[in-house]
Amino acid sequence: MTETMTWAPAEITPSDGPLPGLLAGRLDELLLSAGAVVFRGFGISPSALDGVLDRVLRDRLAYVHGNSPRSHVGDRVYTSTEYPAEHTISMHNELSYSARWPSRLAFYCETAPGSGGATPVVSGAAWLAALPPGLRAAFAGGVRYTQNLHDGHGFGKSWQETFETAGRAEVERHLAGMPGTTWEWKRDGGLRITQVRPATVTHPVTGTEVWFNQADQWHHAALGDETAAALARIMPEEDLPQHVTFADGSPIDPAYVLEIRDRGLAAAVDVDWRAGDLLVVDNVLVAHGRRPYSGPRRVLVAMSG
Repeated sequence: MTETMTWAPAEITPSDGPLPGLLAGRLDELLLSAGAVVFRGFGISPSALDGVLDRVLRDRLAYVHGNSPRSHVGDRVYTSTEYPAEHTISMHNELSYSARWPSRLAFYCETAPGSGGATPVVSGAAWLAALPPGLRAAFAGGVRYTQNLHDGHGFGKSWQETFETAGRAEVERHLAGMPGTTWEWKRDGGLRITQVRPATVTHPVTGTEVWFNQADQWHHAALGDETAAALARIMPEEDLPQHVTFADGSPIDPAYVLEIRDRGLAAAVDVDWRAGDLLVVDNVLVAHGRRPYSGPRRVLVAMSG
């Protein structure tokens, strides 16, 4: 049996003090101790969001090399995801497949969902502890991600959308600065990127080891049997928009993929949204996802280095 760890994000309300002082004086400490902080009841309006984000995120980043479908809605502010409402988005750390990832995320609820739609969050240390020793040992050598980005027509995202540029040289400059990354431009104008990354990382301040990869999201087993079978009839696995193996190129057992996904979701704590809520996450210590929902839901996200 694996040890379970009790964890929950911190919740801050107006009874704890005025928001500007809390953001300036306590946020860094809270994130290191709790990993995630919910600011609830402060009535943050959409017009006030930019000012709040300026306090929360010291250097707002563009969503470059991101693989989730999003819309750009402000100054480096994006919709949190645009996957269909009926789907669960499994636990993950933003850009954990990359050599560069944001250190901090801020989620803002502009419109609360009619029902469901929580953002589950999970301690990366708790997720790691929930995985069987044999599975953790299998991933000790790391993982290899393969990403196929089309040139404007095809499955998944284009390289132009992914890197927020139409310039190949700018894409190459970005990739050249990432250790463990190789790439090739294909004859059809698309781009294939291969990255070898560890399965766990250690937080630079706390020293905590956390589960930190997206093997379960990139693996065809996570698509469901029918979808995976349909894609397999169309193209080889290595040509899918996203494909993952162990670092040495050997296949990952689908049973591992499903166990990773299910253990992460089972260990997660749901943040149920109310309009005006703000959730700030240390992107190494804590992973996030999304529960299915009905009705309107608009949650925005921004990130910093």
